[in-house]
Order: sequence, then structure tokens, then C-alpha cells
Amino acid sequence: MIKVIIAGAAGRMGQRIAHMVERQPELVYAGAFEAAGHPDIGRDAGEVALGKANGVIIGEGLESVIGDGDVIIDFTFHKATMAFARIAAQHKTAMVIGTTGLTGENLEELGELAKQFPCVQAPNMSVCVNALFKLVKKTAAILGDDYDIEIVETHHNKKKDAPSGTALKLGEVAAEGVNRNLDEVVVLERNGIIGERKPKEIGIQSIRAADIVGEHTVYFAGPGERIELTHRAHSRDHFAKGAATAASWIVGKECGVYSMFDVLGLNDL
Repeated sequence: MIKVIIAGAAGRMGQRIAHMVERQPELVYAGAFEAAGHPDIGRDAGEVALGKANGVIIGEGLESVIGDGDVIIDFTFHKATMAFARIAAQHKTAMVIGTTGLTGENLEELGELAKQFPCVQAPNMSVCVNALFKLVKKTAAILGDDYDIEIVETHHNKKKDAPSGTALKLGEVAAEGVNRNLDEVVVLERNGIIGERKPKEIGIQSIRAADIVGEHTVYFAGPGERIELTHRAHSRDHFAKGAATAASWIVGKECGVYSMFDVLGLNDL
């Protein structure tokens, strides 16, 4: 059995991950922790997430439970994630990271840290979203420079980062499809007298409203026609299920950073 530690165990995403871990026969929920001062520290993690006690007590910080598991699943906040990765490197404990908002500097540091432990890092762990990444890159390559590329992402009003990590990844793969560097062509906001749209721009716009789990649409717009590729998340369960699948896959792998393409066998498609 693979023993799983869940970061942010009392949060909305942590609780859904707990459910998906319970459904994987090769996984066992073995460790749970929250940030210092959280009111659920000391409570049974099963009672918090599953409606039944499982004997796993929510600890204060990762170091309090790092010895309890084989892999850490983390969907918390980018600053916390990097602190967890440093601890994981010291203990050579595998990680699954679904946290968004990681900067280029964070990812560079993660690459160095992951020389000491295996890690799956992905902006979105949904099977359908990873299929969308592939579709967007192929569509961009087929349509080329004659079609404008725009991305709109919509999330709940509690989301702390914008644009979403998934939207940025969609922009990245679209840019790759038309041989562009996203950093050089991305437009994250339009306001005022902005002039005509530059031919190679890739726009990413963000909406935050109510309890929307997550929606992403990529527009390929040409003269007189357009293609829209859309993914809508109905719940957090597909993210959590992907994380549990990644946790099963990563334990025992060689050190380094892997993607969900590796987990799902999509690299050669």
C-alpha cells in the first residue's frame, strides 16, 4: 500500500482528495496537516473529510507528519508549496503538486529540489484538461497565423491567483503550436484605447464569480469562422482523482519533475 499525506487536509480540495484516495485500492490515507493555527489541527482527518474516523490526526505543518507517508499531495498555495518541496527534498519523499500560481523562479527551484525526490507537477490534473492541452496545440499548428488565439478562464470568487495556471498552460501550448514564445506575445488585460490587436497576440482574460469551479475556453478566430474548445469542471472531484492517480504512479520513480502527460501516457500523442 502507498501511504498518502494530504496538505491542507481540512480545506475544500483536501477533503475531495481524501475521498479519491479512499477509492484507490492501492492508496491509504496515512497523514494530514494544516497550517499553524488552523482550528482543525488535532481533529481526526476522516471525521473532517469522510464523515467517519480513520485514526489520522491533522498535524501542524508538514514536518509533524512527514514520516507517516510515501507521497505528499499538495493543492495549497505557491509559497507554502515551495516550503513543502524543500522539506520533501530533505526527506526524499515523493510529491504530487497541483498548486497554481507557481512562478518561473519557483519552477526552476523545484527542478533543483526534485533532484532529491520524484515529483508530479501540473497546473491541472484532470484527464480531460490534459487532453485539451493536446487538442489546443494541434489546432494551433493546423490553423497557423491566420487565426487569432484568445483564452477566457472563469473561476470562483475565492481563487487567489489570476490568470489560472491552466489558462497559462493553454496559452503556452497554443504558442508552441504556432512557434511563438508566450512571454513575448501574451496579453493579460485590455483597457482603454489599446489600438488594433497585434497579429501574434495571445490574449488571456480572467473572470471571478460565485462558486464556479472552473471553465476554460480557447478561441481560434479567423475570417468568417471560429473554433471554440471548452472545458467545464462540474466539481473538484476530477482534479482530486487525477491527483490520486498521480500519487499511485509517482512513488518509486526516479527523482525529477514529471507532468500529467507522463502519468497518463500522453507524451507521444
